[in-house]
Amino acid sequence: MTNLRLEPGTPAPDFSLLDQDGTTVRLADLNGQRTILYFYPAAMTPGCTTQACDFRDSIGSLQGAGYRVVGISRDEPAKLAEFRERDGLTFTLLSDPDHAVHSAYGAWGEKMNYGKVVEGVIRSTFVLDEQGVITTALYNVKATGHVARLRKLLGVDA
Repeated sequence: MTNLRLEPGTPAPDFSLLDQDGTTVRLADLNGQRTILYFYPAAMTPGCTTQACDFRDSIGSLQGAGYRVVGISRDEPAKLAEFRERDGLTFTLLSDPDHAVHSAYGAWGEKMNYGKVVEGVIRSTFVLDEQGVITTALYNVKATGHVARLRKLLGVDA
């Protein structure tokens, strides 16, 4: 099975998901500002915590360069709220429990896990322009060091 891959220049797939507070967030709500949309496997796990805290620690420089950060996982809103509170995260986290949005972005599918092919979350990051068009699509990113590489790619100083 070949996993879907979105390319720069593609309109971002539409979505309507609940955030950590149970408020509905739609793709259209993100228009007007460049957005870093990242998909991660599970709140409060070591790698996902590292990645989220890296985004948290870089939020000032990312926002200063005109970017908003939004994380998406399969976790329920209550767990996202706990994650946000526990780690002092200051950006929106969205809940996609049935992984439909993950699938639409190609962030769900077959991957290698300890030498076995499994189906699950493919850690991925997308940068959207002000109109919701993908400008950068990164698949199979590593949790550690990803935010620093993304900042460099986007020309955002620390």
